[in-house]
Amino acid sequence: MSEKRAVVLLSGGLDSATVLAIARAEGFSCYALSFDYGQRHRCELTAAANVARSLGAALHHTVRIDLRLWGGSALTDDAIPVPDAEESKGIPITYVPARNLIFLSFATAWAEVLGARDIFIGVNSVDYSGYPDCRPKFIESFAETARLGTCAVDEGWRYSINAPLQNLSKAEIIRRGTALGVDYALTTSCYNPDAEGRSCGKCASCALRIAGFREAGVPDPTRYSSN
Repeated sequence: MSEKRAVVLLSGGLDSATVLAIARAEGFSCYALSFDYGQRHRCELTAAANVARSLGAALHHTVRIDLRLWGGSALTDDAIPVPDAEESKGIPITYVPARNLIFLSFATAWAEVLGARDIFIGVNSVDYSGYPDCRPKFIESFAETARLGTCAVDEGWRYSINAPLQNLSKAEIIRRGTALGVDYALTTSCYNPDAEGRSCGKCASCALRIAGFREAGVPDPTRYSSN
């Protein structure tokens, strides 16, 4: 196989769009993977498709799984309200149990079929909401799990789980993506958008996005419901 392939987890948000741009800049042929998991903010799937097209993904798949079956998160249970940013303490109710574990497992399976040894994910442990599946120890341990659970263990190689945003602030991420040509107007970060897909401007994810653009000195192209 002549091309260097990578599976890139693409939510349609700011971080994952930046990661796709980084993977492309590193010379990978990018296979983007999104999930329709019953999330409240389903408009992110349209954003993901637009970002994949804009950044030249070789292929973009959206996998349907129903995490509303057991809920446990404000993003997968309409009975649980999305809190404003200042109300969030500890691991927030917007954490979806084991979401990145599930997503990375799907990505690993597709990578095995593609012959790709690299997987990219936009996790961050600087400006983030306190999710346990965004921390470096989880990413490091998953790489070994992926090796042990696939043909890699018999063939003597391992997956690289690339998390290039792990130690960057939101402002640094935005500057990096802007330099790589990411159109952030195509992305959405809000956990509680309105029926037209406009961001609430109040949830933790919106607060991080707003602060990031302000600190980066880059105009925020987001459509907010209060605008």
